[in-house]
Amino acid sequence: MPEFKVVISDPRTGTTKQIELKDERTRALLGKKIGDIIDGELIGQSGVKLQITGGSDYAGFPMRPDIEGAVKKYILIGKGIGFHPKRPGERRRRLVRGNTINEDIVQINMKIVAQKEKEKKRKTRKTKAKKSEETSKQEKTDTASAAE
Repeated sequence: MPEFKVVISDPRTGTTKQIELKDERTRALLGKKIGDIIDGELIGQSGVKLQITGGSDYAGFPMRPDIEGAVKKYILIGKGIGFHPKRPGERRRRLVRGNTINEDIVQINMKIVAQKEKEKKRKTRKTKAKKSEETSKQEKTDTASAAE
């Protein structure tokens, strides 16, 4: 049975959290591809929809969305995931993983796409808005009277 470290990021707040998945919950992710949207209930996160954005295998090789299947391949890369060129125009042959999750994958990166709104609505601060409007009106009248 594989074990996954799932890294979930929230683009709205900029926060991330890590979850260790073991046993039956890992089966729900096997066979999924980069870009797939899954329900958060599958991994114990209620009320969210998650999109798979990437990952890496046991040796640290990154997953690429443009390589089909659960394979390792040497590909010629000029830029993007798995290679950072030192000079402009530099290309190298690098080993990367395919876009499908299998037993060799250790880390899976996800982002929150949709989140269930909380039952409570936030209270708006109308009183402060009114006070600031009143002060701005007073400032306008003060500057108008000072100009005369």
